[in-house]
Amino acid sequence: MAEQLGLRERKKRRTKRALVEAALRLFDAQGYDSTTVAEIAAAAEVSPATFFNYFATKDEVVFADDAVYGELLAQAFADRTADESPEDLLLRTTELLSTATAWSFPLDHELTRVRARLLAEVPVLRAGALLRTSALQQELARALRDAFPDELDELQAAALTGALLGAVDAAMHVDPGDAGATSGAVRRAAEIALRGRPITRGH
Repeated sequence: MAEQLGLRERKKRRTKRALVEAALRLFDAQGYDSTTVAEIAAAAEVSPATFFNYFATKDEVVFADDAVYGELLAQAFADRTADESPEDLLLRTTELLSTATAWSFPLDHELTRVRARLLAEVPVLRAGALLRTSALQQELARALRDAFPDELDELQAAALTGALLGAVDAAMHVDPGDAGATSGAVRRAAEIALRGRPITRGH
């Protein structure tokens, strides 16, 4: 039974990933507004009914990985050590988020950058992203404040997490220059936001 459940879960994950990949490629090629659910389903080789088993609306495909954030944040904070500073914890959390295999696509995947561009350019997606980022920042700030009650007040926790998320978002919209550089840009942006390190070319 356990093996059967495992096979079923793997099949569901493959189907979901196929839908996300098909949608992002179509959005990139012909525009978000011009792409229909029927076209996404056809490109993923499933029926429209199957699409709606996974996503209630077209825009949800772009936010398919929302649930992953909570799981990874919980893991990062659960692994906190006694000598870890707030900045260290946030940098380690960023590293965990950058390298996790639970996402639909790795951070350096071409479709991750397609998604970032869509979030910046499509009004309905941008609005959804802003709401989600605000909720994530509040969740992260609360977790940080709870983890360091004697070191951080509410404002400090909000400022640290706001700076981090703003820097990471900016890094996602900067041309990395060569393949595989997005993850490095995100780590560097996080370091700058949390450590105040000077910007040095080539490092």
